[in-house]
Amino acid sequence: MAQAEKIYSDEEVQQRLAGLLKHWYLEDGWLRRKFKTEGWKGTLMVVNTVGHLAEAAWHHPDLTVSYAFVVVKLKTHSAKGITDKDFALASKIEEVVQWQPGKEGGPLEGTPSGDQRFRYIKYDDA
Repeated sequence: MAQAEKIYSDEEVQQRLAGLLKHWYLEDGWLRRKFKTEGWKGTLMVVNTVGHLAEAAWHHPDLTVSYAFVVVKLKTHSAKGITDKDFALASKIEEVVQWQPGKEGGPLEGTPSGDQRFRYIKYDDA
């Protein structure tokens, strides 16, 4: 028999977000994050990235999709609350969507930041 998942209280969620996921917030029982994009192309790239990660994790968020933003909402439906699954998927989404290879100093240069034609997401630290 499967062990029940720990459901975090609002206070526990706030504490974990402050330490790990500073751009995520708790609202109406959901972990949420708004990713701002440069337009439809960037929005679709974020949606597809989140979709791939969610399917691979078998843990599916609710999404609000508009021309220049995507809102990701996470909650463990089976537990009726926020669990470790939500924090783990939020962390992976954050890592992948906010990845900027040009800042790592490796062989991947990343998207040219000085040319508006190539920008597709508004990075938090830009």
